[in-house]
Amino acid sequence: MIVDERLVTYINSLETGNTAILDRIEKEATETYVPIIRKEMQTFLKLLLAMKKPARILEVGTAVGFSAILMAEYGPADARITTIENYEKRIPIAEENFRRAGVSDRITMISGDAAEVLKTLQGPYDFIFMDAAKGQYIHFLPEILRLLAADGVLVSDNVLQDGDIIESKFAVTRRNRTIHRRMRDYLYALTHSGELVTAVLPVGDGITVSTKKNDTGSEG
Repeated sequence: MIVDERLVTYINSLETGNTAILDRIEKEATETYVPIIRKEMQTFLKLLLAMKKPARILEVGTAVGFSAILMAEYGPADARITTIENYEKRIPIAEENFRRAGVSDRITMISGDAAEVLKTLQGPYDFIFMDAAKGQYIHFLPEILRLLAADGVLVSDNVLQDGDIIESKFAVTRRNRTIHRRMRDYLYALTHSGELVTAVLPVGDGITVSTKKNDTGSEG
């Protein structure tokens, strides 16, 4: 927990909730130990969607489809979403959830390794949501930058690793050191990129919000 738990509980108590189908999918995910975006991230994502009103959305990491459905329901009615998932057991569950939510016609799911799938996609995307294997974010970044539209928004979830990101690598368990190092590299790359303006925020388990600079003569 990055922010005081009592404060987070209070902030979440102010949230007005989601649609009934999202509530059901969230409950099912919790019961089967499938991680989905936290309550405070859900609220923040709705805000960004309302502000940006993206027409083309790319998600890296579908899981059971919760966040893709949230973006379909709280984004523009004509928005189209492409989402990538590599874990085969979750793909049919996500597809069924899209059907249950009535958004199958607006969401295209691609199965496979995002590192390879991203190379096959054609941008630009107005909004990209990164919520996949944390140690792979840095490897995805070159293709993400290619696909992100000028003035587009990139949101990356779970970047502060429950606060472990500020610890020395020697204070992190040996099995987590590679992810720790790669996430630090990713945060540095985002905040020092000449193409992006980035804020790192203590929302949920930590997020970054980046926008791609719209320099004169740049292409989307």
